[in-house]
Amino acid sequence: MSDLPAVIAALARELPSAHVRAWARVLRTHPAPHPALRVLLARARTGIGMDARASRLLATWSAADPPPSGAAVALALETASRIHDEAHRYRTDIVVSGPHSDEVPVRLTSSVIIEVIRASRTSLLVVSFAAFGVAEVVGELVRAARRGVQIDLVLEGNAEDGGALRGGAAATEAFEELRPLAEFWTWTDRPMAGGSVPALHAKVVAADEDIALLGSANLTDRALAHNLEIGVVLRDPETVRRLVGHFRSIMQPEYGPLRPAK
Repeated sequence: MSDLPAVIAALARELPSAHVRAWARVLRTHPAPHPALRVLLARARTGIGMDARASRLLATWSAADPPPSGAAVALALETASRIHDEAHRYRTDIVVSGPHSDEVPVRLTSSVIIEVIRASRTSLLVVSFAAFGVAEVVGELVRAARRGVQIDLVLEGNAEDGGALRGGAAATEAFEELRPLAEFWTWTDRPMAGGSVPALHAKVVAADEDIALLGSANLTDRALAHNLEIGVVLRDPETVRRLVGHFRSIMQPEYGPLRPAK
């Protein structure tokens, strides 16, 4: 069996899109593999390792039985590159707070939260249990609100207000500067569970319906800088739409239980 499909798939991962387009133009001018193509491909778009990649493609293309046309190879390469680019655009990233490791590239939770907020164009959904400090996050949210982004903050309340947060000021106080600019929500009418109050424990920052951060970190300085926390960034719009849609649905009066905070 020919290795050509595997080589084309590997080249689609290795070559930038501009290189793929340049190679496709050259390939379409040749109905069959030819030794002169190695130099033409290597020169079509300069870069480290282009000659070796061109040689690999020509060798496997020549070995195919029967060899496809240059136009067919060009189309296969462009298709594989497009599929790779789409998958990369929707990739899921891991983010961390606290200790790092060599297992994954480090994306700090605080940096990713700022990135998600800055990516918003029309709406932001922010959900957290505890929220203290985080002046940089608050500042970014204020700037987003002032450029016209609708912001909904779903936050846990104090025990005296029917929430599960104890031992400090209400989470909403961290966002006092945002009060005139955003809508605050809380969980009301909670059913008792084993003698205790259920907590609003989710942590989400979602921009529009395109990108979302889900993780263990609360919006506190300690969680974003010192605690051992982990999260994932979702870039699949369909998944983010369903996530945001869940919260939007339980903000509706007919469903509840989220209500505008007093």
